[in-house]
Formats: sequence, C-alpha cells, structure tokens
Amino acid sequence: MSGTWSWFIILGTLGTLLGAALFLFINRKTSGEETTGHEWDGIQELDNPLPFWWVGMFVLSIVFALGYLAWYPGLGTFQGISEWSSDHQLQSDKASHDARFAPLYQDLASMTPVELSQSRVAQQVGRRLFINHCSTCHGVSARGTSGFPNLRDDDWIWGEGFENIKFAIQHGRTAVMPALGPALGDQGVSDLIQFLLSLGGRDHGAQAADRGEKLYSFMCANCHGPEATGIAAMGAPNLTDQIWLYGGTAKDLAHTLNNGRMGHMPSFAEVLDEEKIHILAAYVNGLSQ
Repeated sequence: MSGTWSWFIILGTLGTLLGAALFLFINRKTSGEETTGHEWDGIQELDNPLPFWWVGMFVLSIVFALGYLAWYPGLGTFQGISEWSSDHQLQSDKASHDARFAPLYQDLASMTPVELSQSRVAQQVGRRLFINHCSTCHGVSARGTSGFPNLRDDDWIWGEGFENIKFAIQHGRTAVMPALGPALGDQGVSDLIQFLLSLGGRDHGAQAADRGEKLYSFMCANCHGPEATGIAAMGAPNLTDQIWLYGGTAKDLAHTLNNGRMGHMPSFAEVLDEEKIHILAAYVNGLSQ
C-alpha cells in the first residue's frame, strides 16, 4: 500500500470517529425550551436531552474503536501494537493443528501401503487429504475430466503402483506432446488419425491407416512405443486401450496432433510433509483397486 493511500485511510478513519464524537458533544444539551417548536398533526416534538446511558454507550464504542485500532492493524500500513496479521494467525493455527495430529500421522506413516489400504482411519485421512488438495483437478470422485486423469481406472500414464504415485505427488509431473501439425501437414494428420482409430478397432479408412502407420513409426514410436502401448518412463500414454486423456474422437486427435499438449502435475512437496504424502499416495493407489 502506498503512503498516500495509507494516510488517506488513517485520516478518514480517525476523522470519522472524531466527527461522531463532535456531533455527540454538540447535541448533548437542549435549547432550554420545552419543545423544539416542531409540530405535526397536533403532536409537538419535545426537546429532551439524550439519555445518559445512550451517550455513555456511544462514548464507550468510540473508546473501544480507538483501542481496537491501536492494538490491531486497521490504520493504513500501521501494524498495530500487537503486530497481528491474518497470515501469522493462519500459520499459528496450522502449527497448532499439526502438533495436535502429529501422533496420528506418524502412526499412519509407519504403515505399509497394504496396511494403509486396510485401515479405516487411514482411508478417512487419505480421503480428506485428497479432497483438500487433489479434488480441484481430479474431482471429488477422482474420476477426472478432460486433461486430468481418472484415478479410478487401471491406466497410469507414468506407471502404476504406490511408489510411482508417491513420486508424482512429491515431485510433480510434466508431460510434453509436441505439435506435429506443421511437420505432418493436413494430409499427414488425417492419415495418422485413421491409424490411431484403427488401433482400437474403430471405424477408419484402411488405406489412410496404412499411410498413417508409416508416419507413426517415424514420428511417434520413439515415445509411445512400436506397438503404441506407451512408455511410462516418458509419460507417453498407451494409444491402444481407448482411454484418452484429452478425448479420442477424430476431432480431439486432430487438435492434439496439430497443437500438442502440455500436461502438468504440480509438486506437493512444499504443501504436504512426507507423512501426509505417504498416506495420500496409499489412498490414491487404492482407488483403482
């Protein structure tokens, strides 16, 4: 916050409190007359002083506001005597929470993946971790959506198993599918699509698929393998199982080939400690089983 805005807030806030106090002081006395001289429908307005209890409460509210603004940050860049901040409060609450549940996480982290999958408490903790940190992309049911893998099937782009999943959570994953459109041309893209359709036994043009197979061997086999079954170490998916992360229609495949894909799974090493990652990995590993 700039110095100008800081002083604008300080003067505006204190000026409002001062104005309220002056308004109260000016109106604390009456004119000395019994009425104000205002009459409506035969009813005269009496000129009575403000109730003492009401004036006292108003003054106390102003004093409280000044004390609050002195103790907490509410006047521009002034941090307050307590130097309280929402960020510090959050960190304090997190530390308190971690200290409270540390024994539970330690006990669960000492279990094997099999033991975790059989523990009701571990599954509840794992599900809560999943909902808090993973459901935004993979969905609450973990069935994913376009661009975000379904974690309940048996198709794992980077390899299945507890250790592979734990590595992905801990270090993240970055997959790169280059744009092949400029190299293939429109006809080449069309032929390659027909070959990809043929891998799953779907309707395709036979002659175009034959041409596409040759293109596949030259352009795609290094990543997806000669049989198109994928290479987990490279994050290259199996193209024969009809599970398509970005859609498997001819239109979807054309977009992928022409524009490429950039898949990114962020690292949670700075968000979750090793114990929580261990529990979460076991939970995710059990989803497909």
